[in-house]
Amino acid sequence: MIAPARPEIQQRFPRRMEKRPGQGGVAMKNRVTVTIAGQEYTLVATEEEGYVEKVAQHVDAQMKQVLSGARVSLVDGAVLTAVNIADEYFKEVEASENLRRQLKEYLEEATKLKMELSEAKREIFKLQNQKK
Repeated sequence: MIAPARPEIQQRFPRRMEKRPGQGGVAMKNRVTVTIAGQEYTLVATEEEGYVEKVAQHVDAQMKQVLSGARVSLVDGAVLTAVNIADEYFKEVEASENLRRQLKEYLEEATKLKMELSEAKREIFKLQNQKK
C-alpha cells in the first residue's frame, strides 16, 4: 500500500514497523520521494523503493500526457489521469479474467482428451489380448 507521508508523523517515527497480515513477519515502511507533474511527494509504502518509483513514473507520464493534450488545471489533469489509469486497470482485469476463463476451458479440454486417450489405450489393450 502506498500513502502520502504525513510530516508530523515523519519527524517522530522516521521508519515505522508494521505486521503484514498472514505473513507473521514485520515489514518496514519505506519512505520514497518522487516527482509527479513537477511536484515532489514523499510516499510511505511497504513495497520496495523501486516499485514505488515505477508507479510514480507511470503516473507522471500519464499526467504529462493529459496536461500536454489539453488546457486543464493540475487538479483536473490529476482527475483525468486517475480516470485513465482506472480505465486501464479495469480493462486489464477484464483481460485477466478472460485469460483465466480460457485457461480453465483448455484444462478441462485437456482432462477430457486425457480420459479419452486412456479409454482408447484400454480398448487397444483389450483388442490385442483378444487376438492372442
